Order: sequence, then structure tokens, then C-alpha cells
Amino acid sequence: MNQRPLSPYLGVYKFMYTMSLSIMHRITGLAAAVGFLALVWWLMALATGPDAYARAMQRLGTPLAKLLLIGFTFSFAYHFCNGTRHLVWDTGRGLERAQARRSGAAVIVAALLFTALTVWLGCRAMAVSP
Repeated sequence: MNQRPLSPYLGVYKFMYTMSLSIMHRITGLAAAVGFLALVWWLMALATGPDAYARAMQRLGTPLAKLLLIGFTFSFAYHFCNGTRHLVWDTGRGLERAQARRSGAAVIVAALLFTALTVWLGCRAMAVSP
């Protein structure tokens, strides 16, 4: 009996940049889901009352939590931008190697810019709040 795998796996193919973008899309999808759970927790604390909100803000104000929030923001931005790229591919456009390479780079740059803009706006909002 033949012991071949039923479907291709990473060991079959030569590693390419498109594989890393695809793997990163899956990882950022999971990270964004965890980030949305943190958002729901924060919203529930906000709705529960001042004491719960103060506890949530105390926990979210730690340096580690802030770093994780930035990571969640990047995860969402990357997953959103790369998902949009896949939607464009579904129309049959951008599938050529050079175009795919450019759109992959554009996804990374856009996600980094979106994250930086979000963090900058968040910092400005915190500085202005009473």
C-alpha cells in the first residue's frame, strides 16, 4: 500500500514568500480573535460599572498588555489587508508572480501603517482625555 500523504504539506514544497504570508494570515487570524475577546472583556467591564472598568483599565495599562494590544491591532490590520488581497484574487486579478509579490509587500506596509496610525491616534486620545 502506498504511504503518500493525502494532501500536500510543507515538506513537499520549496518554501516561498507566499507561504510565509499564508501562514502569517492564519496566525494573525487567531491572534485577532484573541484580541477581539479582550475587546469584549473591556466592553463588558465598561458596561458593568466604574469598579469593573477601573480594574480592566488597570490591567490593560501595564506595559505587557499595551504591547499585546499593539500586536492584536497589527494582527487585525494584517488579516484585514490580506483578506482584501484574497478577495481581489477571487476576481482573477493580481495572480501573476510580480503582482502577487507587490501586493504581498503592500499588505505588510499597509498593516504596519494602519497599526502605527491606530497607536498614534490612541496615544493622542489618551493625552486629550480628562
